[in-house]
Parts: sequence; structure tokens; C-alpha cells
Amino acid sequence: MTRCRVPDPARGDEAAAARDDASLAAAAAAGDRPALETLLERYADRVHAICRRIVAHPEDALDATQEALIAITRGIGRFDGGSAFTTWLYRVATNAALDELRRRSRRPVPLDAPLDLASPSGEGAVDARLDVDRALAEVPEEFRTAVVLRDLADLDYPEIAAVLGVPLGTVKSRIARGRRALRNELGNQSAASERRTAQDNERADVEQADHER
Repeated sequence: MTRCRVPDPARGDEAAAARDDASLAAAAAAGDRPALETLLERYADRVHAICRRIVAHPEDALDATQEALIAITRGIGRFDGGSAFTTWLYRVATNAALDELRRRSRRPVPLDAPLDLASPSGEGAVDARLDVDRALAEVPEEFRTAVVLRDLADLDYPEIAAVLGVPLGTVKSRIARGRRALRNELGNQSAASERRTAQDNERADVEQADHER
């Protein structure tokens, strides 16, 4: 994955880091390299998170992220400010992720309250994130993409419709169905984990009884 350069105050990058997205994007479109690098640094992690959740494969997500960052760099001159910069950026990231899925010819196996898809922190964070990633991989691509854009990228419904190029009603339907599918998958994983724990405990009890005899 492309690493973004740390801003260099001597080159004026510190001032760029304090500017908002709109002014940075306008400057980057006009050829201001520090402005572009500041935008890439600001959103590289979010682009990767979107690609990882849509592609549902860590190595391929890195490839998609790199392609997205390259596309942003090459295409920034075409950003006209007609929408929020993040809407344009997430469209590029989503297209890169979907292109990666098509290119690899791999499709993962195969209005409720929002789901928390942000990376958790604290104890159990890694396990929780892996649980969500595994569950998302089982959700059909079109539903998964809509849910990721809503619950991870925090885009509103019209923005998602613009990113995906589909009607607003389709967006609402995909999000609702995707959330239901994801909840079902997370519930199945929890039940399977509880069964494994019970089986492990039972084996431990048998081994302890054998040892005591």
C-alpha cells in the first residue's frame, strides 16, 4: 500500500495540513503537490478500510487501495467541486475495490439501526474486527458495498446513490438487506463460537476426570 509522506513544515506542508478538503482539493487539482499529499495522508487509512471491507481479502485490499490512491493522484485534476471531496474519493475507492473483485474473478461466498463497522479498540478489538470482516465476506457484494459506504464511510443515502450510480430506493433496499444479512452472519458466528467453547469445556472435563482416575 502506498505510504504517504509526513508533512514537512519547511516546505509549507504544515499549512496545507490545516486547510479543509475543498481548498486542498482545488489546490491539488491546480497542481499543488503538498496539497495532494496532505489529502492522501488524511484519507489513506479510510480508503484502505473501505477496500478491505468490500474486497474481503487482506492482500487484494492492499492492491485495491494502491490502485485507488493512484487513481486519486491521476484524477484529482478532474475533481470539479460539484460534490463533497469525500463523495468523489469514496467513489474512486469503491470502483477500485469492485475492479479488484472483477479482475480477480472472485466473489466472496457466494431500515434497521446502523451497524458499527468502525475498527473497535480496547480488549478484544482484533477478534471483533475479524468477526465483522468474516461476516461481511459472506454478504453479497452489492449489499456489502452499500453497507460499508453507509456505516463505515458515513455517507448519506444520496451520496451513496451518486457513488454507486443507482437510484435512492435501491440504496435503501441494499443497505437494509445488507444489514440483515450481516446481523445473521454475526449471529451464526456467535452461535458457532459458543458451541466450540462448550465442546472444548466438555473435552477438558473428560480429560480432567480421566486424569483423576
